[in-house]
Amino acid sequence: MPAVENPWQHQRLGVWWIAQDHPDHLAIIDSPSGARLTFGELAARAHQLVRALRHVGLEPGDVIVLVLPNGVDTVVWQLATQESGLRYIALNPALSASEIHEIVDHADAQMVVVHAADAAHLHDFHSTVSVGHKVSVGGPIEGFVGQDSLVAGHATTPPGNRQLGGLITYSSGTTGKPKAVWRRLPTGDPWDYADRLKSFGQAFQFRPLEGAHLVSAGMHHGGCQGFYQGALNVGQGLVIMGKFDPVRALQLIAEYRVSTAYMVPTQFVRLLRLPEADRERFDLSSLETVVHSAAPCPLEIKKQMLEWWGPVIWETYGGIEGAATIAKPHRWLEKPGTVGRAIRGVSLRILGEDGKELPAGEVGNIFLETKGSGFEYKGDPELTRSVHNGRAFTLGDMGYLDEDGYLFICDRAKDLIISGGVNIYPAEIEGVLAAHPMIGDVAVIGVPDAEWGEQVKAVVEVTPGAMPSPELADALLAWCQERLAGYKCPRSIEFRSELPRTDGGKLSKRDLRDEYWTAGRRI
Repeated sequence: MPAVENPWQHQRLGVWWIAQDHPDHLAIIDSPSGARLTFGELAARAHQLVRALRHVGLEPGDVIVLVLPNGVDTVVWQLATQESGLRYIALNPALSASEIHEIVDHADAQMVVVHAADAAHLHDFHSTVSVGHKVSVGGPIEGFVGQDSLVAGHATTPPGNRQLGGLITYSSGTTGKPKAVWRRLPTGDPWDYADRLKSFGQAFQFRPLEGAHLVSAGMHHGGCQGFYQGALNVGQGLVIMGKFDPVRALQLIAEYRVSTAYMVPTQFVRLLRLPEADRERFDLSSLETVVHSAAPCPLEIKKQMLEWWGPVIWETYGGIEGAATIAKPHRWLEKPGTVGRAIRGVSLRILGEDGKELPAGEVGNIFLETKGSGFEYKGDPELTRSVHNGRAFTLGDMGYLDEDGYLFICDRAKDLIISGGVNIYPAEIEGVLAAHPMIGDVAVIGVPDAEWGEQVKAVVEVTPGAMPSPELADALLAWCQERLAGYKCPRSIEFRSELPRTDGGKLSKRDLRDEYWTAGRRI
């Protein structure tokens, strides 16, 4: 019987090689502007931009801040930085002018790129931001050089002296101050490095030069970037959504026979809340790998997605500091709730408060150790030291390893509620409430209690059409009492029109807690 041919064998992959070997293969299949580009056309735009950036004086190591919506331009700018030794920071266009200012200054950026559609809410940004070069995309902005003018007259052929660039990721952290993960730039030729990226596609079973990848989260989000860039580097064209709409996402999957995607758990909740008629009218059989990360996925939500879409839901755990685990669908079904085992090159340790390693099954602080060059938080050596234990570092989460080395996350250490000396993990309670059909979003926090120290409070956002009421609050409390131990159940329910979430889909609980703790408010 002949051996089955390895689809990765004899393939030169990476955007630059695919552009040379398969120039007519579609790289952008659909986008908010309607633009469609082949790999040859996409690479040509990036090459031209590299030449333009060098012409205005940018050098390897310089920083560009991108304030761009989902679309083709975002991909082009990211590719250009990765071919020219530049660092880029992708920011959410919804950020305020002051928030962007703070990051531009903190990063010592040499250039900022803004889309004309987002310029209105930035007001006098152009005249006050302290950066040498300001570029507008999609139309004119006062005080900015237009992208078309920037690249005019420059060749679209591959530039010489190519050098690898890289991503800088910002997070607000727990203090609200900018927190940037800073690494040394990788070395080598981008063309050779891109071919090595095929290992990413192999890890998640992205088929080379086959299928399409749905981009449904914000392209400024680190997880989303990692997966659509991974898809491009194995030759999967992108189907880019401007903003997530659950029905439109299903329509695009069916229309373009999407095979891979990256999502965050809140998108799963919105998909599951669709009427049965919408869920059943689209053919989703093309899906092979849908990866989620960024925030805990409630157990019941993931079970429902697996029942609907089949065993295509993968999970990863990690942070902007480094990737840690992968949970393949069949492993998750064997061990519901796990975020997987350590990826190659990463070791996991669970440490107690005394810094000693804990045995399997005991909850402690999760530490990762990688073989890479490590990282630092730019301009914050104290924070850098605080998260490290030797070469190992923590993302601030608590959990345990089972006997087989599979990791289970209990919660963020800072979110832990201690009531009467007992540890309570809000993520478990949020998972129970998220499965209620009238809950659109939920945050569980600890609030002051004179007797117990803290008590459990649930702050919820209802689904469209549902009405907050004392009766609904009682029904939610009863829902929890049927599924949780009594000490874990919320003592009170509060309704909000919208809960704060980060760009990556994580609940922003700090502001909610501050309402009760900073003011010394009592429930």
